[in-house]
Amino acid sequence: MAIKSSSASKSSSKTIKFDDGSVQFRLRLSVSLLTHRPVLIRNIRCDDVEAPGLREHEASYLRLLDEMTNGSVVEINSTGTQLRFKPGVLLGGEMRHDCPVDARDARGLGWYLEGVLPLAPFGKEPLDLTLSGTTDGTSSVDPSPDYINASLVPLLRRFGVGEDEDGSGPSLRVMRRGSAPSGDGRVRLYCPAIREIPRPIDLTDEGKIKRVRGTAVSLRVPASSSARVAYGAKGLLHRLLPDIWVHTDHHSGKGCGPSPGLGVLLTAESTEGITLSAETCLDPERDARGALLPEDLGKRAAAMLLEEIRRGGCIDTSAQTTALLLMCLGPEDAARIRLGTLSPYTVEALRLFKRAFDVEFKIRADESSRTVIMSCLGTGYRNMARAST
Repeated sequence: MAIKSSSASKSSSKTIKFDDGSVQFRLRLSVSLLTHRPVLIRNIRCDDVEAPGLREHEASYLRLLDEMTNGSVVEINSTGTQLRFKPGVLLGGEMRHDCPVDARDARGLGWYLEGVLPLAPFGKEPLDLTLSGTTDGTSSVDPSPDYINASLVPLLRRFGVGEDEDGSGPSLRVMRRGSAPSGDGRVRLYCPAIREIPRPIDLTDEGKIKRVRGTAVSLRVPASSSARVAYGAKGLLHRLLPDIWVHTDHHSGKGCGPSPGLGVLLTAESTEGITLSAETCLDPERDARGALLPEDLGKRAAAMLLEEIRRGGCIDTSAQTTALLLMCLGPEDAARIRLGTLSPYTVEALRLFKRAFDVEFKIRADESSRTVIMSCLGTGYRNMARAST
């Protein structure tokens, strides 16, 4: 047993090396912090002659992790094409962070939240994080805070995060909306700290879709635009289901950022409490003025939700990686979840989890529903910072 323990300790401190650049940038840093293993990332956009190396949003994410931890060391070479990250201890606590909005390839707040969320429960103290930047208008590349609140936050609750607290489970609130490109929005994430994930997840019963709820958000455009988006979405969904309700949320004047925006989030709920979400927004660069009517935007969102339902599974596609990561961190017992079509990002994540956690997933195809059931044995991860307090 002593030999095995020594070997495990040696392997846990070994640097994980990547030579394919910024692929899965946030996930690799999250895995580094959770396994306490340094990571070395080479060839970060080394083929980009004009702007090689890290982008501003990636540097901002590194600064955010530095604020959230104690003892982390970040080493970047002169060209920014190589990063060495030595993880510290997650602290939690109250903090604020300003995310860039006017830089090249700037990302929405959802990009930062998606990366932070798997780390949030494992700090020394509950995390109370306020982020400033772009909340809307980036759903074609990043999830919006509304999507994360509808999909990923309930997923944390399913894994038992916050169940021992007095009603203060994980929550995400949009304090102020700001659309791309100017941003000026603000969100607040709260997540209690836990010692360990209390039980393995067993999420395999999809149920039947019984209702759809949604929110159409408009910023600095006529208030009727969000109503037209809701009308277009309901027009398609009412052909299949009578219980459809889409709320309209209009912002103007000093109550939001300076840029106009229009978007919609739809969430389908099943008889077993399973939720599947899809969202879309008006892209000012892709959708020329007047080229896409609000009704067409609503229909696009409804079609995306129906496609998500067709794929099946107990969580939507964008939440697959977060769910599988939490399964790796769960108790040393069998955990199961039903997924629809695996995304390429999820497939790469499975390889990363095998390399970092030494966790292999068993994949069993269900031909009748065209879904897959993923199962694994968790590592029994324990939050030592929390356990010692």
